[in-house]
Amino acid sequence: MTAAADSPSRDIIYIPALPSTRFYAGALALLSVLQYFVAEAAVIGAWAGQQPYSRRTGYISDLGAVGCGVFDGRDVCSPAHVLMNASFVVQGIGMMVGALLLGTALLCTAARPGARVTLGPSSRMVWIAAISARALTAAAGAGTVLVGLVPEDAGSVWHAVGAILYFAAGGLALVLLGWLWLRQTPLSWPILACGLVSLGALIAGGVTGMDVPEPGTLERLMGYPITIGTAAVGLVVAQRVGEQRAAVRRARLALAH
Repeated sequence: MTAAADSPSRDIIYIPALPSTRFYAGALALLSVLQYFVAEAAVIGAWAGQQPYSRRTGYISDLGAVGCGVFDGRDVCSPAHVLMNASFVVQGIGMMVGALLLGTALLCTAARPGARVTLGPSSRMVWIAAISARALTAAAGAGTVLVGLVPEDAGSVWHAVGAILYFAAGGLALVLLGWLWLRQTPLSWPILACGLVSLGALIAGGVTGMDVPEPGTLERLMGYPITIGTAAVGLVVAQRVGEQRAAVRRARLALAH
């Protein structure tokens, strides 16, 4: 018995309690980011600039600018700026809450039915990827909250800091989760692609200084994939949690009969 006690312990096996309400709430928090598209469409509809707003040439942040006039050489007037900035904040909170509620072990197994995950040398990279994805998602959420709280015409550098944090951290989080879930769910490739497209557009924007014919298109290639990919992550988790909750209900009904 002494020899067995002195031997190295076996890897710890984690089995996430998938039916947990906490995980379901986390998945819904990530899915809530889709409200951004509704808010953006409404704010664009209320645009009052001298020229109609175009997603191809107009910056996203122009929709949240508080004042009307010329900003950085662009005619800006967004009467519904409060709605746009509120949407940024809600999106960021959804990402931070999702990152907080979705545990690391869950992210390791969410896309693979019946999966178990161990804590040991063989699974170290999986755990690092899942932990990093949670941290990066939270950081991206904090970034877009900053964008909403500090509009582009507020005269503060924090708006740009928040935007870059959202694009960079959000894209990296999706790349990690897409890689982590490869061959485990059909959505792994779209999630990975969203992260790569966002990061590629961010690099292109940095190299060109956004001096391109359609800066609005380039910026949306940075931001839209993060919103879509984050919602896809929430969908994967919600589906797995829903399946497990249904299995628990069926088991309870079977025992009752």
